[in-house]
Amino acid sequence: MEIIVVIGRLLFSSFANVFQKKLTLHGLHPFFIVMASYLVLSVICVPLLWTFSLAGLSQTFWLNIFFAALLDMAGTLFLVMSLSKTDLSIFGPLNAYKVVISMLLAMLFLGEVPNTQGFIGIAIIVLGSYFLFPTNAQFSTNRLLNLLSDRGVQYRFLSILLFSIGTLPLKNAVVAGDAISTTVFWCLIGFPLAVIAHTLFLKDNFTKDFEQSKNYIYPFLYLGILIFLMQYMTMLVFSKLLIAYSLALFQLGMVLQVFLGYRIFNEKHFIRRLAACLVMVAGSLLVLKA
Repeated sequence: MEIIVVIGRLLFSSFANVFQKKLTLHGLHPFFIVMASYLVLSVICVPLLWTFSLAGLSQTFWLNIFFAALLDMAGTLFLVMSLSKTDLSIFGPLNAYKVVISMLLAMLFLGEVPNTQGFIGIAIIVLGSYFLFPTNAQFSTNRLLNLLSDRGVQYRFLSILLFSIGTLPLKNAVVAGDAISTTVFWCLIGFPLAVIAHTLFLKDNFTKDFEQSKNYIYPFLYLGILIFLMQYMTMLVFSKLLIAYSLALFQLGMVLQVFLGYRIFNEKHFIRRLAACLVMVAGSLLVLKA
């Protein structure tokens, strides 16, 4: 059953990224895409409030779910901004760094200490990212600089950092509550936060994006459904596994993202990026089996 949940989570996450990137290619601002997707999520979640008892949720749950929703909403903003500026086949493999950051944070705050094999897996993940560097670099020593200077990559690392920090209160919330209540309030709290972010930074763009978004109602609907299913299955996995190992499982979807980038968006350097993925997957599997 667990493997079905993990595979489902990988598929829903990858195809959600495809819809997010498609919407950015249609000229919609990333902040509006995030706000609209949270609106769909809220519509999905309101009826689910009657499936569990609000009175049974502790203060610990409310505190952790608020900070998890806040961090993940901000992470989603940077995630969509990254997709608007970089290839999906680069975006996907960079997600492996979430394992690195989350393992360190889990060690510091949750006492989840992996063994030596886990740390070797982390080193392999970092090494594998070498193959993602631009192929037109004149010297191999410049590849890291070229990668880090890309604005889309910078946004991706910011999203990874925020998501990685957010996994800590998120796991605490699912332990204090359950998978469905955590998912529902992750969505419902995230929507007003996304509205506030859009209002503060892009209030003048709303009319233009709103009119344009009327042509893409179904993509937004599909995106909201995919994100909801992805988040619910994430909660199911978090309730069973250590954070670092849960995220190691999720990294296996980056091979699919490289393939989708190649097939859907005609992205180049397929072999190089696939090789990087295979190396990173090897590192993720070491972490998983550590």
